[in-house]
Amino acid sequence: MSEHHVTGSCLCGTVRYALRGPFSHMAHCHCSICRKHHGAPFATYVASPLDGYRVLAGGENTGRYDSSPHWYRPWCLTCGSVLPTLMPEHGLVVGPAGNLEGDLGVTPAMHLFTGSKAPWYEITDALPRHEAYPPDGGMPEVQRPAPEAPSPGCTAGSCACGQVAYEYEGEPLRMLNCHCSRCRQGRSAAHTTNIFVPLDRFRFRHGEELVRDFRLPGARFFGVAFCAACGSDVPRKSLERNAAVIPAGGLDSDPGARPSAHIYVGSKAPWYDITDGLPQFQEMPS
Repeated sequence: MSEHHVTGSCLCGTVRYALRGPFSHMAHCHCSICRKHHGAPFATYVASPLDGYRVLAGGENTGRYDSSPHWYRPWCLTCGSVLPTLMPEHGLVVGPAGNLEGDLGVTPAMHLFTGSKAPWYEITDALPRHEAYPPDGGMPEVQRPAPEAPSPGCTAGSCACGQVAYEYEGEPLRMLNCHCSRCRQGRSAAHTTNIFVPLDRFRFRHGEELVRDFRLPGARFFGVAFCAACGSDVPRKSLERNAAVIPAGGLDSDPGARPSAHIYVGSKAPWYDITDGLPQFQEMPS
């Protein structure tokens, strides 16, 4: 594998870092913790040598959630973007590919934890699939507590640590896969899947005091919200649109609805291929 140099950053730009390849072990992870932490249908991580990792700015602006005895999840305290995890015992740094700019020289090689896949997401590519870790992964599966049952007629979700929980009533207004650079950086993923529901049909069940809202400077509508305890993406109340924007990766129950299109595919990650049959739009359709 050839050597590649890339940079990465969080959505707000406070935390910036550089990585030096070769890059390896690139995979899509569908485990419930990754889905909740990123708010996306899956997370895509890629590994590179630890000695090629440099923090360029903002290293002190980092939170940490120890999601298991074997893995921790850092995030930017300002905007919630997921940051690289250091694995000194293996000489590696493992970073979310959605926040990287430049040619990685690799593409995803497999899907992990497909046994925990979101029920509303369909895998349509030909990559190998593993129900949990691959046989040579060497890491035990983490047992998660059962989520809270939704209220009658509602769809429920929560953050990775469980301190923030929410639900909405009825059918969503729309459900879209977004590939814009803001969503990729904000969710630290190949793309996000957002659900839009009227504000009067959404509520936080508990933990709203832990929700941190970040509105991207200069953006008309765009912003993200995340749990201050674990960094997970959670719904954001968009008062301008009178809607709640819900990251579908955090849902604990099947919404019944499915994504209707891919939007902003003109900004798609170069290492990700769209293989389903949904309509694709270069930007936002009218």
